[in-house]
Amino acid sequence: VTNLEDNQNETHAKRIAMFAIDAVEAASNVLIDEDDPDAGYVHIRVGFHSGPVVSNVIGSLNPRYGLFGDTVNTASRMESLSLSDRIQCSEAAAKILQEQAPELLLRKRGKV
Repeated sequence: VTNLEDNQNETHAKRIAMFAIDAVEAASNVLIDEDDPDAGYVHIRVGFHSGPVVSNVIGSLNPRYGLFGDTVNTASRMESLSLSDRIQCSEAAAKILQEQAPELLLRKRGKV
């Protein structure tokens, strides 16, 4: 999640995309089992969306910070439908990302 502390409207999609790229790269360098390198490396999938959210602290005994709204649900769906070692973003996020980071290659995945 970006934009919660300061106004990052001009860079929020680029920042989260760069974080996602770094996360996929970092995970691919982590062994699943250091005692058994043949087990391979960690593979993650990433998804993101851009839009409004509502946030609040929930609970009093064990307070937790929560985000709610369609944006959260869409981002979750992007992640769950993504492929291993890939980053999937919504069309809304892709449009913003093309403006903020035209150097990043975006490809349509097609119907999922």
